[in-house]
Amino acid sequence: MQIILLHPRFTQARSLTLTLRHGLLALSLLLVLVLGSAAVITVVTLSHAGDIRLPWVQKLLDAGNQGEAARNDRYMRENIAAMAMKLGEMQAQLMRLDALGERVQGLSGVKPEEFNFKELPGRGGAAPSSSRVAPPLGISQFQQALDALVVDIEHRSDYMNAVETTLMFDKIRSKLLPTIQPVNVTYNASGFGWRLDPFTGRSTFHEGIDFPAPTGTPIIAAAGGVVIAAEFHPQFGNMLEIDHGNEIVTRYAHASRLLMKVGDIVQRGQHVADIGTTGRSTGAHLHFEVLVKGVQQDPHKFLIAGSGQGSVPQQTRK
Repeated sequence: MQIILLHPRFTQARSLTLTLRHGLLALSLLLVLVLGSAAVITVVTLSHAGDIRLPWVQKLLDAGNQGEAARNDRYMRENIAAMAMKLGEMQAQLMRLDALGERVQGLSGVKPEEFNFKELPGRGGAAPSSSRVAPPLGISQFQQALDALVVDIEHRSDYMNAVETTLMFDKIRSKLLPTIQPVNVTYNASGFGWRLDPFTGRSTFHEGIDFPAPTGTPIIAAAGGVVIAAEFHPQFGNMLEIDHGNEIVTRYAHASRLLMKVGDIVQRGQHVADIGTTGRSTGAHLHFEVLVKGVQQDPHKFLIAGSGQGSVPQQTRK
């Protein structure tokens, strides 16, 4: 396109040639001007929406607010659902910990009134100053604290399981130690160690403890175990041997009657025989031995460990 310019001041006519490039440039400038004007109007309108109160502006603001509220509500619901699941897991873990705590309490001998798992412990203290008060937790921080607490509860549960196993093992092992006095008497006639033999009068080593009592007095097992011998022995007369595990064996000799047979499982404190005077004996009594790895040990050392469960024989020698 060619434009001819005429003016009295011009000595001759002037021409201006417009190409497609000039047209595109003019169109671009016009578009930028329109978009800029629209943006300015929009910003001014939204910033003063409360004053202008145009219906379409209010609808636009309400739609934006509703969308934001819906997103916030959905976010809150998702977080509440996740925290509810965590809370359910924590409640289950706490119930398990309570049960474990009660079992450990029973195994350890702690009285229920001294440590009640179902009651919250007392807490208190002076009110903190404003400088020592932390800001409220946000959703993400609360979620992190909840996750950390779940992990901590799981670790404590594993620890309580290990403690329960150890206490149970110790309790079982203690029940397999011969710590109960096998006869209900207050003294013994002959202790463990060197003594004058009642038949020869010579100094000999006595490998057990003699408990004198009338014939027929009950003999109880000093610990739980399995009967490995129930027979008549030329020296010990009617003799019973109980294997308690860990290479510990107890021997009960000179009985008038044996109530167990080989292979029987014996409980701690169970009536297993009656006192008599069979075998090499001068009168009714129980000859009691404790063998560890086949070697006689002083039974008094084991019985003194169970002194809280019954009477302990006094070491007297004859």
